[in-house]
Amino acid sequence: MRLYTLECRMTAPVALQEAFEVFENPENLALITPPWLNLRISPESPVQMKKGAVITYRLRWMGIPLSWKTVITEYEPPFLFVDEQAEGPYRLWRHRHTFRPGVEGTEVSDQVDYALPFGWLGRIVHWLIVRNQLERIFTFRQKTLARLWSEVTARVVK
Repeated sequence: MRLYTLECRMTAPVALQEAFEVFENPENLALITPPWLNLRISPESPVQMKKGAVITYRLRWMGIPLSWKTVITEYEPPFLFVDEQAEGPYRLWRHRHTFRPGVEGTEVSDQVDYALPFGWLGRIVHWLIVRNQLERIFTFRQKTLARLWSEVTARVVK
């Protein structure tokens, strides 16, 4: 199994607890995911974030409808949480979110370790499509969050 890692960092111009709360709320994931994925949280019941919480999503990847279920495997507010795929398109998906106070707000880091199914074919699809799409998704997310936080900061300053 070929394991890949994607790492992203950003500074959120808000307090540690506020940054953590934005990321831990599964409903916010739909707001910061590119529209072309059409991500929806399953409305079965509100998710209470804690270790062992299960979150189910529906999305469309290249027009193909997919179901995705993740489990929160680590939860240490307001410093970190980890979600891991229980069911979905990846052979492995482990997303570690970490938060720490910084000079200009909160340092937010993401580390995603993932693997694709289908052996050598999965490696080709990763090289041609998946790697770039994941980078685009995380770039979109960071830009959207930066814009939202700057709007909130601007309203507070006025």
